[in-house]
Amino acid sequence: MTALERLRFLVLRCLGAAIGSCGFRGIRFLGGAVGGMIWLAVPGRRALATRNVHERLGLPPGQAADVARESFRSAGRAFLEMLLTRRFGFDDPHLRMDPPDSLDRLRACGRPIVAATAHFGAWELLASLLGQLYEEPRPRLVVVRKYSDPAVHAFIEGQRQAKGAQMVGHRQAAMTVLRALRKNAIAAFLVDHNTKPEEAVFLPFLGKEAAVNLGPAILAVRAKALIWPVALAREGRSYVFRTQEPMDTAMLDGNFEERVFQAAEFYTRAVEHFVRREPEQWFWMHDRWKTRPGQPAAAGGQEKDSGASR
Repeated sequence: MTALERLRFLVLRCLGAAIGSCGFRGIRFLGGAVGGMIWLAVPGRRALATRNVHERLGLPPGQAADVARESFRSAGRAFLEMLLTRRFGFDDPHLRMDPPDSLDRLRACGRPIVAATAHFGAWELLASLLGQLYEEPRPRLVVVRKYSDPAVHAFIEGQRQAKGAQMVGHRQAAMTVLRALRKNAIAAFLVDHNTKPEEAVFLPFLGKEAAVNLGPAILAVRAKALIWPVALAREGRSYVFRTQEPMDTAMLDGNFEERVFQAAEFYTRAVEHFVRREPEQWFWMHDRWKTRPGQPAAAGGQEKDSGASR
């Protein structure tokens, strides 16, 4: 980093420490307030989120707006919860498992795991939790999008890696993740963002075809990994570590392409299950259905990073 970037990094660290000192109660209030201000300040995203909820969940416009507004507040909390990663672990009294044996099953698993998750609930805290699942030398990876500003990236990466998880840039992830999976790693992917047409398969998601990233499915099939859907939901002042039954890609039938397709279908359905259960905790402001079937590759593209932990 340049001298100016290092200065910005130090400012971010000081600011982050000050905000983080508010604790979970303060972050709950501040994050909700930040999300509420974004709701008011960005009418285009507000309209997009409301329309998405209305069309995909079939809710009346007023109720759809209520869910969309809460999703903004949830996203604000998720981002600021990044400042609490050093304080949060599986021994936290405000955390419970759903189902109750989730943690025991994950820790007892000696197979490579692709953890499929989404921009849902407390996704920043979830990344930190996954870093605490296993001890060295077992790798614990989280695939993210890197920030273009070196100071911002260094600060956010430091928060996310505070409890043992290694962040891997999504553009350089394939070989790093595959090598780690062959050492029985857990590698987490956020599988709910819009994707370039050439990297996607189109699958139904909340009643409409969406471009689904094939990368996690390809890596899981090549490594004969389990795909384990996970999420960290909020329940009042508490957090709930939710899991669904995993898919064993080693047991899939068909050729390579057919097995990859089945894997992508599986984690797409898993995310939809999380979203339908607690829709106010998903990132509805994202243009999830932007890329359409038959759309030219140059026009499809991925959306600009919105600050989410991807």
